[in-house]
Order: sequence, then structure tokens, then C-alpha cells
Amino acid sequence: MIVDTDVLVWYLRGNQAASAAIDALGGFRISVVTYAELLQGMRDKAELAALRRSIAGWNARVVYLSEEVSAKALLLVEQHFHSGSLQFADALIASTALSRAEALLTANDRHYRMVEGLQIKRFRP
Repeated sequence: MIVDTDVLVWYLRGNQAASAAIDALGGFRISVVTYAELLQGMRDKAELAALRRSIAGWNARVVYLSEEVSAKALLLVEQHFHSGSLQFADALIASTALSRAEALLTANDRHYRMVEGLQIKRFRP
């Protein structure tokens, strides 16, 4: 399972539904894009340390970008550029899930609806 940034943000903010969803997974993967997005929200080194502890506690693994993931993301952006409905970061996250043949857990399912073949597991806070 690939977990989207929004679910982890809910978790870090203390949302009980997010906590239950993450705990039930017993481990998952995140795109390096998700990790970078989380890092951008950190206000200081203490929050960064807490994030690192959380990732270890979640048994989460970071999936780094490959040529395949990048190429799929670029194709997705090309396919959906006219609607403006798919941002590049989301395309990278979606293509990470597609390349691993894994579902994506997200509350922002509308960001990904148009991605053919992507298994979306909806999270509702």
C-alpha cells in the first residue's frame, strides 16, 4: 500500500481515523514526494526528529523515483494537462503506486480519479 501525504498529515495532527487506518496497515510505503512534502511542513529540528520517529514506528519505507516512475508521471501530466486536474507531485505519487501495482490510500481521491488503472483506497477523516 502506498499512503498519500494527506493521510499522514491527518495522522500527525492527531486524527483518530487516520491513526486507526495507519495502525491497521502494519507497514506501508510512501513516495519520496510524500516524504518531501512532509519535510516542507516541518517547523524545526524537533518536528523533523518526530517525523523520522513516526516513519520508523509506522514501519514505512520511502520509495525513490525511478526512470519508470518519472516517465509514467510525465505521461499522466501530458494526458491531463488540459483539465488542470493532476498536479505533477500527485502524478509522481500515482505513478509510484502504478509501477508497484499497489493501491493508494488517500483522502484526496478526486486528485487521482482520472488515473486509469490506479487502485484508490478512500480515506475519510
